[in-house]
Amino acid sequence: METIDATNEDLRNAEPETTEVNSTELEGFKHRVDEIFTKVDELEQRVSEVEEFYLNSSEKQPNNAKGSSIVKEKDKEKYIPRIKKQQQEAARKEAAAAKRMQELMRQFGTILRQITQHKWAWPFMQPVDVEGLGLHDYYEVIERPMDFTTIKNQMEAKDGAGYKNVREICADVRLIFTNAMEYNHENTDVHVMAKTLLAKFDEKWLQLLPKVTEEEKRREEEEAETQLNIQLAQESAHAKMARDLSNELYEVDMHLEELREMLLQSCRKITTEEKRKLGVGLTRLSPEHLSKALEIVAQNNTSFEATVEEVELDIDAQSESTLWKLKFFVKDALEIQGKSSTIAGKTNDISSECAAAATNSKRKRDATDAMAKNAKKQSRKIPS
Repeated sequence: METIDATNEDLRNAEPETTEVNSTELEGFKHRVDEIFTKVDELEQRVSEVEEFYLNSSEKQPNNAKGSSIVKEKDKEKYIPRIKKQQQEAARKEAAAAKRMQELMRQFGTILRQITQHKWAWPFMQPVDVEGLGLHDYYEVIERPMDFTTIKNQMEAKDGAGYKNVREICADVRLIFTNAMEYNHENTDVHVMAKTLLAKFDEKWLQLLPKVTEEEKRREEEEAETQLNIQLAQESAHAKMARDLSNELYEVDMHLEELREMLLQSCRKITTEEKRKLGVGLTRLSPEHLSKALEIVAQNNTSFEATVEEVELDIDAQSESTLWKLKFFVKDALEIQGKSSTIAGKTNDISSECAAAATNSKRKRDATDAMAKNAKKQSRKIPS
């Protein structure tokens, strides 16, 4: 964007120098400049979106498949068809995985029915009647009560609050029995019944466990693959956006170059005195600014070698366009150098003042020390 900024500055600086420019042409020129400024603003927004994406990627932040809100929706649609396709594929896989998990839950339900139909399951079917049984310390011992009715209700929940997978149900079934075994002593009937049913449940659970493990592994692999595919689709979309931006920025540069040439052609010719001052100004440039000035000359003169150690520059041989560009550049460069020199001068002045103050302070200390020594010598000569 630096090239665009420099070009716009040239256009603004050159405008006051125009003479006898037709008002209609001037209005047309300003209209084209306004259009380019609008285009540049739009491109800057899109560049910011691309930069934000790659910054987030480098910091390994969570992906945002919806993209940034900076870019207009109609612009996004040009770049995200592949992302949408990956999102649709991810949704399809998620639905298939949910269906497979439902089948596992159905099989788990069969195990649950077998356990609840056992003759010793009745104490665990309903929540413990703490008040009715006078179990005043129950909640001090048991942190999370559980029973088969609560499990059944949660399995049938439709509001999204139900179990998400089989392992969650398995954990609650085991909790029923471990709570009973923890609260009741080993020699009690409830403890023995809970221990017996837990053993039967674990035996049946181990038969279903390989299917559960296989499904969990499959889902993990699918989620990783989906995330990678969406990331690749995002990178591809933003890479295409970056290429398009590069092409559009190049076109903007070309339009600005055309406008600048049009304006320079309308400018008056550089006078002999201005050429002389330009030559003097070139000799006052810093090495860095002088190198840039020679690059300006080389832009319109392919035979000119700006990188050799010694360069002979014929001011009179340069085109009006090159001379105006040099004039603008030299003027700005000398202003920058002047500001830098002023700051450096003030710094040197402060340093000089500090050094002078230190010297004066040392002189005063030396004089004081000399007077003190002299006073001691005189005091020794006085008779006692």
